[in-house]
Amino acid sequence: MSNLREQIINAAITYGADFVCFGSADRFENTNALKIFDKTKTVICLGFRVLRGSLRGVEEGTTYYQYTTTGIETIEETVMPMALLKVCGVIEDAGFMGVPQKKNQLIMETMGETNPEVNHNEIFTGMREPQLDFSKSAVLCGAGEMGLSGAVLTEQNGPFQRFGFILTDAEIEPTPIKEKSLCDNCGECVKACPGNAIDADGTINKWQCAVYYRGANMSKNPFMPSDAYEGFENREAIVTGEARFDKDSAPEVMDHTYFYPPIKHAYVSSICGRACDRACYIHLENEGKLKTAFKSQFRKRDDWKLSNILK
Repeated sequence: MSNLREQIINAAITYGADFVCFGSADRFENTNALKIFDKTKTVICLGFRVLRGSLRGVEEGTTYYQYTTTGIETIEETVMPMALLKVCGVIEDAGFMGVPQKKNQLIMETMGETNPEVNHNEIFTGMREPQLDFSKSAVLCGAGEMGLSGAVLTEQNGPFQRFGFILTDAEIEPTPIKEKSLCDNCGECVKACPGNAIDADGTINKWQCAVYYRGANMSKNPFMPSDAYEGFENREAIVTGEARFDKDSAPEVMDHTYFYPPIKHAYVSSICGRACDRACYIHLENEGKLKTAFKSQFRKRDDWKLSNILK
């Protein structure tokens, strides 16, 4: 199988993946992997880096369209499907089954759950169609370790990557699971969130995250007009990130947080620009924990904030 392993890696890299790793089926007992394909012997993880350049505009407060388009939509809807299909073709050419797994962003198994990256009005909740836990699966395949905020961290990209998977009945040598060495529980991800959506223990309020992901914090949203949230009794608390939201209160605020156009495929434009991930990356870079070196550091100056413009 060593030859097939190399063929898979070569095809994945050729068609857009940045790295590939493999997890044996025994690591995935009691997970949805075996519910989706009960003959699974290997779970293949394809990693796709999110370019630092895709986040440059949000970091500088200059342009916001690029992160959601090139950092999310293009990877998820163009690059990843092609790579998954081509690698599955290589697996089938070798006489085995290749079952591609691309995350369905609009299906939530738990009732009342949300996904900050997509429009909450288009999400189906309580559906029992099995999906992989993408972050956990990446860790089980040896891609990286779980950070405090739930982001998967790698030595090459920190939290800046997305994942696709393939389930196969081919038995392929697994990648060793990474030992924890990157996340030191510094809490920078917690402090960076403009909506205080992450607790000190890493627990995330997804509805809180969804509200501020799309830009409800005035100090980090250059597109917010001075009459934003007029009529809301807790208007000041909303724009300062102090208001608290749940599945009942968040949708109304999100429906009034429409200051920047959405992206195709139901993706919400990220105004926070994954502030938690950027803070994590900056910390890892400052600590010298990343293997990929750049001519200049990602954060070049003090983090910026806007003043109160509410009328």
